[in-house]
Order: sequence, then C-alpha cells, then structure tokens
Amino acid sequence: MRIGYLECFSGISGDMMLGALVDAGVPLSVFKETVAALNIGARLETQKVMRGGLAATKVDVIAPEHSAATQEHTPDHDRASHSHDHHVHHDHDGSHKHSHGDHEHSHEERHSHAPHRSLSSILAVIRSAPLAERVKERAVRAFQLLGEAEAAIHSIPIEKVHFHEVGAVDTIADIVCSAAGCEALGVDRWLCSPLNVGSGTVNCAHGTLPVPAPATLALLADAPVYSAGEPLERVTPTGAAILRMLNVRYGTLPAIRVQSRGYGAGSRDTPGTPNILRILVGEAADETIESTGGEPIAVIEATIDDSSPQLISYASDLLLAAGAWDVYRQPVQMKKGRTGVQLTVLCRPDLLPALRELLFRETTTIGLRWRFENKLALARELAEVETRWGKVRIKIARWPSGQVANAAPEYEDCRGLAEQHAVPLKQVMQEAMRIYSSAQAAVIGARA
Repeated sequence: MRIGYLECFSGISGDMMLGALVDAGVPLSVFKETVAALNIGARLETQKVMRGGLAATKVDVIAPEHSAATQEHTPDHDRASHSHDHHVHHDHDGSHKHSHGDHEHSHEERHSHAPHRSLSSILAVIRSAPLAERVKERAVRAFQLLGEAEAAIHSIPIEKVHFHEVGAVDTIADIVCSAAGCEALGVDRWLCSPLNVGSGTVNCAHGTLPVPAPATLALLADAPVYSAGEPLERVTPTGAAILRMLNVRYGTLPAIRVQSRGYGAGSRDTPGTPNILRILVGEAADETIESTGGEPIAVIEATIDDSSPQLISYASDLLLAAGAWDVYRQPVQMKKGRTGVQLTVLCRPDLLPALRELLFRETTTIGLRWRFENKLALARELAEVETRWGKVRIKIARWPSGQVANAAPEYEDCRGLAEQHAVPLKQVMQEAMRIYSSAQAAVIGARA
C-alpha cells in the first residue's frame, strides 16, 4: 500500500500543499492543466526558496487582475473570506496580522467591493470541469465542508455563504490542484502528524480573534493540535479543508519505505521553525498488513490495584463512549503480592490524548503507558433478516476476495426480541442464523 505522510510541524495552507506536492514529484504541468480545465482565469507561478536554511518549493496562484507581487503577500487564509450576502460584508478571514504572509495588510480593504461567488456556483465549476471524477469528488467534499463550517459559525443557511471572487479563484485552484496532485502521486492512504496551529490573533470584521480562526477550528474537528514557534496563523481554512478532503488519519510516522519527499514553503521565513510542509511518500514496510486494509492503532495500558471493580467498569463504559474501539481487563500479580487489574484500551491514534486524560480523571491510576501497533480487520457489512419475532441484523465479515469469512447475529437485536416476546435468547439467535444461511445457500444455488 502506498502511504502519504504530511508533517505539519509548521502547519498547512493551500500554497504549502501545492509546493510540497510539486517538490515530491508531481509535474507542474498537472497543476497548470487542472487550472486550465477549471477555466477560472487563474495562473500559477513557482519558485525555489529558502526557509530556515532548507530549500523548498513555493507555488502561488495568481488570480485575474492581480499581480504576482500582490498575491505573494496574500495569506492563504484570506482566500477563504466570505460574506453572507452580496451586501453585508462578514470578512472574518479578511485581515491578518499573523499568517503565512509576509506583511500585515487588510485584505478586506482590497476586496470589500469585489464580486462574490456562491458555494453552489463554485461546486458547479468543479463538477463541470473535464477532470478525473475522483479529483472532482474530493474537491467538492472540501468546499462542502468549508461551506458547512462557515454556515455553522455564523448560524446561516449554507446557500447564503459566499466567497470573494478573488478569494474564491485562489481557493478553487488550491483545493482542486491539491486533489489532482494527490491523485497523481497514487497514494492509497494519507496520514498526518499532529498539527501546529500557531498562536497569536487574527483581525476581522467581528473583532480580534485568537488563532486558529473559527473556520479552521470547525474544520479541524477532533484533530490533535498544539502551538509552537513564533506567533502566527499556521493552519488555514484551506489547509484544514484539504486535510478533511483527504480523510487523513493522525498519528506518528508508520514504517514505510520512503520513495519521494517534498517541501512546500509558506510566504514568511520564520526563525526557529522553518515555515514548510513536508510530504513523505512510500510503500508500507509491512506490505502484507497494509495491502489488506491495515491501519495504525494506539494501545493504552494501566495497572490498577487500589480501585473497586465498579469504578473500573464505569471508566470502561466512558472510554467506549468516548470512541475507544475496545476496552478489556485482565487480572495481574503486582509487586508485594498485590492482585491488580490491567486495563487495556484500543483506539485510533488521534484519540490518544483524550482517552489518557479520561483514564487519569476517572480511575485511581497514577501512571499509564501507550504504544502504536498495526490493526488488521476484515471488511464488515450488515445484512437484515426477518424472523418470526422481528428483524435481526447480521454482521458479516469478508475476506479481501469478497468471500464471507464469518457471520453472526447482532446481540442487541436478538436480546431485544427475546425480552419483548419472552423467548430464549439462544432461540432468536439460532433462528436468525438459520434464515441467513438459507438465504445465502439460495444465492449460491442461483449463481451455479
């Protein structure tokens, strides 16, 4: 399986993503052809720059009637600015003091009288472009997420979210070119480090707000974030939308055989932390696991010898409700002859900080440990059968070939029917499996 890993130690924005993709081997012609297919009047400029002593690629989207010099000082975050209609200006993305740009400036002043594009018109541009369907699907998803975030922040219908004409052109090019570049790299799965979102404030029509900006924060959802380095906005709404569009999974760098790498530059050269995004692309080192659907998993363990079983059971329920895949307990012999319990939690890597905090808060443990492993799970699906007592879902696991590896009735469905009709639980489960097996036999017979 081909893995792409985004190292966002200095954040991510649209221009940084494009630069990293080009640096990693995506031909610039892919981006130029994509922009031409969109027919939005934009063009691209690329150059090699130094950031913190490291060579990186800088890609700028030049909107119509805007010079390269003006564009160079426009932070990516400004591109996503919007208003709720064509008359009232709500440019919370408009004026930034800490951004990937080089100077403080008022984007709102430059574009307060510019025409706007609605979200629906932007989606129409993408859908009608002669591009690969996967590229268009990803780009449409990014804009829908961006529109939903803006609508939720301002409590307005999504159809009332509008983008400045210049900002819309930049954002369309950034997002669609990123989708095309990722497709050109042939990556099967995108992973990402925790995000350095930066610090400081952004100035907007609503006042001065802390970084990350509201739209960025909404798009990041439960992604693991932190702040480091010089105060500036490091993750922009466009960058956050790109991460969501790629459906990245957060965690540490897995074992891969690196085949290409790329460094994409932001506009400002910041001391201490180079203002770059790094992409690593390669094949999973454990090809057997990754090629059959493997994924990283976090394992958290705590040994507890001073807690009641009820307290540990309560904490286990909370861990499952918070998103843990599984929680189990094992009796262990601890020092000085004490009998204890080892509590083990399996979860997605990005849930690690929240579940560690929950363990400390809800149990008596004063220490825990964690590690990252590989999880391999067969593809699962649900079918439904009609028993004499009611409907029961059947959970089906399939081999990569598509053949059924296992099937079992859903416990809660069977339990509910057993209680409702006062029949033995095992009878409901047996009946559900009999009906499912008969249906499968009929399907196989028809194919033969």
